[in-house]
Amino acid sequence: MLLKNISALLGEELDFVSNVDIEIKNNKFQKIQPEIKSTLENDIVDCQGLLLIPGFINAHTHIADSIGKDITINSTVNQKIHPMFGIKSKILKNTSEENLSTFMKNTCHSMICKGITTFVDFREGGLDGSLLLKKVSSDIPIRSIILGRLDFHQNSSEIKKNNPFPKEKIQDLPSLVKTCDGIGISGANEHSTSVLTSYSKTKKLRAIHSSETRESVRKSKQLTGQSETIRALSMKPDFLIHMTHASKSDLQAASKITRGIVICPRANSSLAEGIPDIEKMENAGCLLALGTDNVMINSPDMFREMDFLWKVTMGIKKKRIDPKNILKMATVNGGKILKKDIGVIQNKKIADCIFLDKHALDLEPMHNPHASIVHRASESSIKAVMIGGEIVHGKI
Repeated sequence: MLLKNISALLGEELDFVSNVDIEIKNNKFQKIQPEIKSTLENDIVDCQGLLLIPGFINAHTHIADSIGKDITINSTVNQKIHPMFGIKSKILKNTSEENLSTFMKNTCHSMICKGITTFVDFREGGLDGSLLLKKVSSDIPIRSIILGRLDFHQNSSEIKKNNPFPKEKIQDLPSLVKTCDGIGISGANEHSTSVLTSYSKTKKLRAIHSSETRESVRKSKQLTGQSETIRALSMKPDFLIHMTHASKSDLQAASKITRGIVICPRANSSLAEGIPDIEKMENAGCLLALGTDNVMINSPDMFREMDFLWKVTMGIKKKRIDPKNILKMATVNGGKILKKDIGVIQNKKIADCIFLDKHALDLEPMHNPHASIVHRASESSIKAVMIGGEIVHGKI
C-alpha cells in the first residue's frame, strides 16, 4: 500500500510533517519520504486531509471485569478490586466463561474503534483465565499482550515469615509462562519476598502493581519494614504499574531496575486515590506509558486518558506541560517499555496506526497537532485504524 499526500507524526519525537508519502509492505513501514514513485504492486491511496499517528498502546488493562461496569461505585479500593476478597474477584469466579468472553470481546472491539492497536492485560484466573483471553482475542484483529498470574496469594503471617512458593503451586508456573506473554502480579503485599524472587527467574515479561494506594504503602512497611516498591523490585519487573504514592527513593530505584512505569490516572482518580506525579517520576529518570486499567471502573479510551492527565496535572502543578510528552506516553513509550517495534511511524517498524480526519468538526483548524490529538480528538475523529499493515476499522 502507498499512502500519498498524508500528514504524519514521525519518529520517536512525533515530528509533524504536513505532506509525505508512506509505503507499507509486509506489515511494516518500508519507505517514508516525499514523492515515492508508485509501482504496479502498490495499492495507491490519496490521503489528502488525513493525519497519520501511531496506534495507541494501552499498556495496562483488566478487560475481564468488563462485565462489572460501575458496580459498587462508592466502595473502597479493597472492597472493589482486592485480588483475594474484592467484589471483582467474586464476580470473575462466579461468571460463566461464555459471559466473560462476550464482554471481553466487546471491549476489544471498543478499543479498536478508539485507535488502540495493542493492549497489555493483567489476566486473573490462573492458566484457565489466560487461555480464555487468548481464545477470545485470537479472532479479533488487535494485538493482545497477556500477562497471566497464578491463582495464589499469601496471608500476612506467611509474608512475615518469608515463606517460599508451595511445591504444588510453583509446578504450575512453567505452563502459565508458556501460555502467556509474561507474568502480571497483583502486588507485593500478597506475596513474600521469596515468592517474588521466584517470579524473577521467569524468562518472559514481568510486571507488578506497586504503590497504588496509601494503604498498600503503609501495609508493606507494617508487614516487612520495607517499602512496597523495593519489595516489588525483587521480582525484577520489566515495568511497574501505578506508583501513585511512590517515594522519590522508590522512583530512583525503579528507574535503575525497570524499563519504566505504566500510570493509570483516571483509574486512580476513580478510586479516589490521587494522581500520579509525572514530574517527580520523570525527574527520577522513569519512562512513562499510559493504561486505562479496570474496565469495571474506567472506559478503555486513550483519548480521555491523555486529556485528563494533561489538564489535571497542569492544574495541580500550576505549570505548562508539552502535550507531545503526553502523546508519547500513549504511543512511543509503550513500545519502548514492551521492547516491541510498535508505537512509532518509522522505517521497518510495524504499521500500527490511526488515520485522523484533519477536517473533523472538533479538530479544524489544527494549529497544534499534538495538542489537538491530546485534548480535542476522539473516536469520532478517526477515519480508519490499521494494525500490522491491514485496515481493521473504518476506511480511507
